Amino acid sequence: MTGPLMPKATALWLIDHTTLTFEQIARFCQLHVLEVQGIADGDVAAGVAARNPVVSGEVEQAEIDRCQQDPSAHLTTNPNLNVDDEARRTGPRYTPVARRQDRPDAVAWLLRHHPELSDFQIGRLVGTTKGTIDKIRNREHWNSPNITPRDPVLLDLCGRAELVEAVEKARKSKRWLERERAREEEEQQKAAEDTAEPMLLRSLVERQAEPSE
Repeated sequence: MTGPLMPKATALWLIDHTTLTFEQIARFCQLHVLEVQGIADGDVAAGVAARNPVVSGEVEQAEIDRCQQDPSAHLTTNPNLNVDDEARRTGPRYTPVARRQDRPDAVAWLLRHHPELSDFQIGRLVGTTKGTIDKIRNREHWNSPNITPRDPVLLDLCGRAELVEAVEKARKSKRWLERERAREEEEQQKAAEDTAEPMLLRSLVERQAEPSE
């Protein structure tokens, strides 16, 4: 089963707006049940905005209602989730004039929530250029003060299946795997340093406390 595009944000919404059990939410969002507990307690995903999976088309309200009545039932994604009604495009995306003003918001959302996506992928998804993406990332865009990150799917700039496919591909890329490996190594090194510092301080204190001969 394919989980939601933003597991923690979706779990937060389900916790706040349904009576689903933590086990049901964890299974649907492909998270550990303790992680869901942490989200409910505010210890995990602090600052994450809740995401409504019904609005995004990832699950039907009737399916949520069914599982709320049966705690042992498994919540399943919308069977039409992976159906892309748009024809596969081989060239640049055409964006209607009325929607073009929404593209900076969509780019900002993708940069914030899916850093694994390359600039090329973002450009393909919402129909913009690398130069524009760089300006939005560096807050050099002429309209930066008014840019509000918004989901490109809800803005109708790209399809849900198209975005899921791009994210899954990006997470398997060599560039992203190397970045994640470097981040994990940096976190491990920092954790080791944080552990070593109090041990060194304790050793110095104990040495000073020893009676002099």
